Amino acid sequence: MNPNPLVQYLNKPASEFTKADLIKYIEDNNIEMVNFRYVGGDGRLKTLNFVISSLDHLNSILSTGERCDGSSLFPFIKADSSDLYVVPRYRTAFVNPFSEVAAIDILCSYYNKDGKPLESSPEYILRKAHAALKETTGLSFEVMGELEYYIISELDDLYPAVDQKGYHESAPFAKWEFLRTEAMDAMAKAGCLIKYGHSEVGNFTQDGKLFEQNEIEFTPTTLEDAADQLVIAKWILRSLAYKYGVTVTFAPKITVGKAGSGMHIHTRLVKDGLNQMVGNGKLSDIAKKAIAGYLELAPSLTAFGNANPTSYFRLVPHQEAPTNICWGDRNRSVLVRVPLGWAGENNMIFNANPLEKPVKQDHSQLQTVEFRCPDGSADIYLLLAGLTVAARHGLEMENALELAEKWYVDVNIFDDKHKERVSQLNQLPVSCWESAAMLEKQAEIYEQYDVFPKSVIEGVARKLRSFNDEQLRDQVHCNKEKLQDLVDKYFHCG
Repeated sequence: MNPNPLVQYLNKPASEFTKADLIKYIEDNNIEMVNFRYVGGDGRLKTLNFVISSLDHLNSILSTGERCDGSSLFPFIKADSSDLYVVPRYRTAFVNPFSEVAAIDILCSYYNKDGKPLESSPEYILRKAHAALKETTGLSFEVMGELEYYIISELDDLYPAVDQKGYHESAPFAKWEFLRTEAMDAMAKAGCLIKYGHSEVGNFTQDGKLFEQNEIEFTPTTLEDAADQLVIAKWILRSLAYKYGVTVTFAPKITVGKAGSGMHIHTRLVKDGLNQMVGNGKLSDIAKKAIAGYLELAPSLTAFGNANPTSYFRLVPHQEAPTNICWGDRNRSVLVRVPLGWAGENNMIFNANPLEKPVKQDHSQLQTVEFRCPDGSADIYLLLAGLTVAARHGLEMENALELAEKWYVDVNIFDDKHKERVSQLNQLPVSCWESAAMLEKQAEIYEQYDVFPKSVIEGVARKLRSFNDEQLRDQVHCNKEKLQDLVDKYFHCG
């Protein structure tokens, strides 16, 4: 039942694809083009197209990769030594859903002149972070993202939705449900593992336009695959929006007083195929230690997950976006949330379906821990690498369980009656400038085990400081026109 045409045809999981498999599919299905895809310094997919001229040509493409100009892709690569190789990762291959010419797309990794992985490549940093976690803890990391976005179109007066009440709305009140479902189908065929999609809270009209918020949520998978599928998903959504003549944006802030778009990340630590976040029906010590790591590094994780000035206009109280460094169960006012995970025994499905015979069920595999501050401006690979470092750091911290207990809250901290509890908590950065400072302060943790190169940390901090937004919140406070100028400037982030 796998929707990926290559998986169906080859009768094997994508993780087992070989060069011979791809050549067989291409020959048997009259594929005329191969597209290499790779992520640049701006977080977006880049493309190199090959028209297949012969079997030897195809074999060469898939065997050797190709050269590219790294200085045009990354700001930290100099023009006098800019040549890089892009080499395809066969397991990422998928049929291009948009090309008029039958094409296979493959994600690539960067390699340097010596044929070694490019140390500063975000995708390779992610792989290094995961390897370090596995080596030091014996645990692997599985994650998934929640991708929120707005579709902006001409206003349709028929069946108007209620302002900021779009959560799980259906057509015809939700106008772009069909685009979301078409995108989900294309993503699934490209190898993305999707949990569900739905309309989100945010919808409003402005200047004769309809702004409608949607969300697509994925299922937990290996760290590396989770990053790839988020990148592919954003590309698919933008391509479909272009096809239909509308705009899609992942921008963290749209306008004053309206819900912004986040990119929450769910995580779980796994050993021997078993979720380690739950033990005896309760949140495990492993989970609590990981949470402590997330919270300890939260100020600097914003450097990867909240990467432009408008990010910090989303991270304000009373908008279901976190501002305080704390965690809690099912609590949407906290930075790290432990969502409902079907922990313990329950008979809901048998109560709802009396004809079903009750059997013992174990839902512990479903429990995740959610990191809630990132948004669509994030460098996906660096963000997930940073979260992996944070999980490892939490597991290595001697006082992790004490800190987890200290940072736990069980109240709505946006409620004024809990001001005293808020005063006891640290706050997330309020600007790119402050985020850069926190990254530099905590840089040593990211650089451990040679995961993050020092040059990357310095480059990210330098880019964040270049926004000069240290006083921006005060300058733009409640000024709708100035905020809109900012939103327009960073509208197509990530």
